[in-house]
Amino acid sequence: MRQFVTESKFDFMGGKKLAWIISGVLITVAIASIAIRGLNLGVDFTGGYTIQAAYEKAPDLNLVRSSLVDAGFEEAVVQNFGSSTEILIRMAPQPGASNVEVSNQVEAALQPSSDAGISMQRVEFVGPQVGEELREKGGLAVLMALFGIVIYIWFRFEKKFSVGSVAALVHDVILTLGVFALFQVEFDLTILAAILAVIGYSLNDTIVVFDRIRENFRTMRSGTPAQVMNASINQTLSRTLVTSLTTLLVLFSLFIFGGKIINGFALALIIGVVVGTYSSIYVASTVVLSLGITKEELMPVEKEGADLESTP
Repeated sequence: MRQFVTESKFDFMGGKKLAWIISGVLITVAIASIAIRGLNLGVDFTGGYTIQAAYEKAPDLNLVRSSLVDAGFEEAVVQNFGSSTEILIRMAPQPGASNVEVSNQVEAALQPSSDAGISMQRVEFVGPQVGEELREKGGLAVLMALFGIVIYIWFRFEKKFSVGSVAALVHDVILTLGVFALFQVEFDLTILAAILAVIGYSLNDTIVVFDRIRENFRTMRSGTPAQVMNASINQTLSRTLVTSLTTLLVLFSLFIFGGKIINGFALALIIGVVVGTYSSIYVASTVVLSLGITKEELMPVEKEGADLESTP
């Protein structure tokens, strides 16, 4: 037992009160930002136009965006579609304008972006009812994911662990949404997908820590729950840091070089990885410790008559 405890280099559980204060402040700011400023919902959720245009030669997307901004379409999102000579434009609804009128306005706005010919391939309008349905289904998807995680952790570990894991996931989701609300970064379907990915990443990190905690609770003959958790977290710390840093390396590359279309997706994952790594230590584990986990609760249940079955 002493060998396990001496491996603990950092007293993570000793700093749980400070961690809770920091998390409390951050969550308060995040909830206030969501309530006051709200999420800057994209066309996917609010409805709007999807316009496909084809050029005779590959256009400069930055020039296309600036041309649309000059024409009054400040919130238009531009990306390549299928090939380098075709683009897809997503923009907010234009009150009082028909599809034909919007198509003509956009085509006129695009002319300065290229000296080659431009043809409008399609103009589609997504109504607000569709956007509302996507919001409802997206929120339902997040809730169902959290519910499934509660059931999974409950059966694999113990109900106190399920409370800790869900507390960490809710913490991560709220902080991620809070950043998007605070800085008014556009929130679309790709960001929602990133939120679900954050839930999966954070859960994986938490389960690794929980597995080691359960193992050490069963193998250490003495030691307080705080000592066992400190030893467990320190034993998994190198794996956690290596995984997080390599993931962040890829995400920062996407954020810097991936272009405007993928920036929000990469930003959501960057925030999620950082807070997910933090929460698996200072939220999930400390909640379990505060609920009073004991060694007896983690010991496997012995079947009646097991001794008789093993007797020759």
